[in-house]
Order: sequence, then structure tokens, then C-alpha cells
Amino acid sequence: MKLTFVGSGDAFGSGGRFQTCFHVETAAGSFLIDCGASSMIALKRAGIDRNAIGTIFITHFHGDHFGGIPYFILDAQFFSKRREPLTIVGPPGLKAWVERVMETTFPGSFGARRAFGIDLIEIAPGQETAFGGIVARAELVRHGRPEGPFLAYRFAVGDRVLAYTGDTEWTEALIEIGREADLLIAEAYTFDKKVPLHLDLRTLEDNLPRIAPKCLILTHMSEDMLARLADLPYETAEDGKTIVL
Repeated sequence: MKLTFVGSGDAFGSGGRFQTCFHVETAAGSFLIDCGASSMIALKRAGIDRNAIGTIFITHFHGDHFGGIPYFILDAQFFSKRREPLTIVGPPGLKAWVERVMETTFPGSFGARRAFGIDLIEIAPGQETAFGGIVARAELVRHGRPEGPFLAYRFAVGDRVLAYTGDTEWTEALIEIGREADLLIAEAYTFDKKVPLHLDLRTLEDNLPRIAPKCLILTHMSEDMLARLADLPYETAEDGKTIVL
């Protein structure tokens, strides 16, 4: 399993970073975790083959995690000449949100004819679903009104487990999502300041013994966190960084 942090930034470009988008390459196929509004730029800069991406997993419908979907689809339609089907997995409401973001960004684009199919799959909290050789489990987290909804994911591919908190304040659901994962990617928006609906490093640290991931990488960091990078005892994400499990 090879993971590339295509975009590791927060919603407002702190540190000049691209918005959230992780590329995962496995023997079972390649997939994206989130596709923020700047993701097409970041994917092209990283030289990633977009047509090889079979599935995009969406944690929630905020623009810095979901706003790149229209650009990905239209790039595949007009420029990369995609022929293989694309699967997009996300929280309940996904189908309506994909139509909404497509029609808002490029009116008339949702219903356009394409040379490839798009399969929109809504995954409910607590549900575990297999996509080829990739088994994904989603849990509800807290990043806004519960009906958002907002998800964290745990991915199992062969004997490797990758977990991602998504954007969230602390919730007990993160324990099972990240428990003994080979890699846990966790939001650390602030160092110790409590910001509603976001995770701070101090709270994450307090709960790490219960999660016990084999490797932890912090992401989605504010300017406050980025200014502390040299002093942090944890590995941190940056655009273009690659991890092999």
C-alpha cells in the first residue's frame, strides 16, 4: 500500500497547502480519500494517473473535501478520456450532493453523456463494504450538525489497515476507527486550543494510548500548528509526501 498526500491543508490554504486529497495505490487498485476543490491541480502536479483511480471516498460535503469532484469528472470526460467506470463513495445524501455541486460549478454538467459510468454509493455509519479488494468501514464523527453527515474511515487491504479521522472534534468513534491501524491519519487543527468541530493535538494525545496506531501522521493543520512543526514529536503530512506500508 502506497499513500501520497496529494493535498494536506486546511480549508483556507494555511501554509500554501492544497486541500485534502490522499491517493492510495494498492494491489487491489488505486483510490482517493477526499477530493477538495484544489485537488485537480494537485493531482496533475504530482503526476498521478487519474484514470487509474477506481474509487473516491468522501468523508463529508465541505468544499475542501468534496469540491474537486466536478473537476475530476469533467477532466475525465474531456481531457484524460476515461473509459473505465468511476465509483464515488460517501455519506448518505451523496447522490443529491454530487448533482448539486456539479450543477453549481458547471450548469448542465450532471446529466451530460460520458464514455464511462459513475456509480454513486452511499455508505452509512457503522457499515462495512467491500470494493474489490478494499474493505471500507465508516463511522459517524462530529464536524457539524449530525445530519451532515460526517464520516471517518477505516480501510483494510490485505493485511494492512489505513485509518483517517476526517475533520472532527473528539468522539469515541475514533478509537475503533484507528485501533492498532498500520497508519492513522489524524486531523490536528490546533495544538491545544479547543475549536468546536475540530480536533486539537492535546486531545488526540490524551486518547492515543486507547487507539494505539502503529504509525500516526498529523494533517489538516492550521497556521498555529504549522508554526510548531519543528517541535512536534509526531510525523506530519505535507503535500507530495509518500508513505509505503
